[in-house]
Parts: sequence; structure tokens; C-alpha cells
Amino acid sequence: MIELEHVADLVVTVAPAIEIGATPAGLRRLIPITGGEVRGPKLRGRVLPFGADFQTMRADGVTELEARYAIETEDRGMIYIRNIGLRHGLPEAMEKLKRGEAVDPKLIYFRTSPRFETAAKNYLWLNRYVFVAEGARRPEHVELTVYQVL
Repeated sequence: MIELEHVADLVVTVAPAIEIGATPAGLRRLIPITGGEVRGPKLRGRVLPFGADFQTMRADGVTELEARYAIETEDRGMIYIRNIGLRHGLPEAMEKLKRGEAVDPKLIYFRTSPRFETAAKNYLWLNRYVFVAEGARRPEHVELTVYQVL
């Protein structure tokens, strides 16, 4: 039976979106990651100020997300994260998000599958499990609640 265990809550600060434009795959956007924090029962530290969320806004209203960034733990462990997911909601709510406006997270489906990669001894367990996350997009940051799938 699958169980979920809370790992951490991330607040990832972001810069304004860089719009690439409408490509054959959809509207491409890059959202630079500027920092943030990680707080939780199994992981604590800071989001490093580099990386980005590479987004494709599809014609069906779904946004494909692929964020790549790193965190440094309180004990100086370095962890690379590749976080892939989907976000969608009512067209009005999605347009507000696109403009950088506040939207009630209950109106948006925002789920991801973070993959962790590290050589830090205290965090090798991150390399061995599947994780899922629930997200909320705020005007200047993204909130993620990360769970380990047991």
C-alpha cells in the first residue's frame, strides 16, 4: 500500500517570466529561480539563486512544468532537483496566473514529481525514492509541499 510522508515545504522565489513565444509545442516561458527556503521534518536549507522553471502552455489549457534548481541544506549538503509537473484550472484563473496575479490555490491543479540527486552522505536516501508535491503559485514565489512515496 502506498503511503506518503511529509519531507519539506519549499518557498521558491522567482523573477518575472521570460516569454519565448508561441512555438509548435505551445507558448514557451522561462521563469528564473532567485532563491528561497526549505523547511520540513526531513529536509531544511535554502534554494540557491539559479535555475529556472521551463514552461510550455499547451493549447488545451494545461501548463507543463519542468524546473531545475538546487538546494543547500543546513549542514551544507548540495542537492540537485528536477521537478516535472502539470498545472491547470479555469481559463480565467490561468490567465491571472500568466499575468502574475494572485489566484486562490484551490482553483488550480498543481502537482509535480520532484527527482532529487545528491552525493551528500546525510541525504543519499533522496536518490532512492519517488516523491510527489502539491504546489501553489503566488505572484513572487512558488510554494511546494513535498512528500516521499513509501
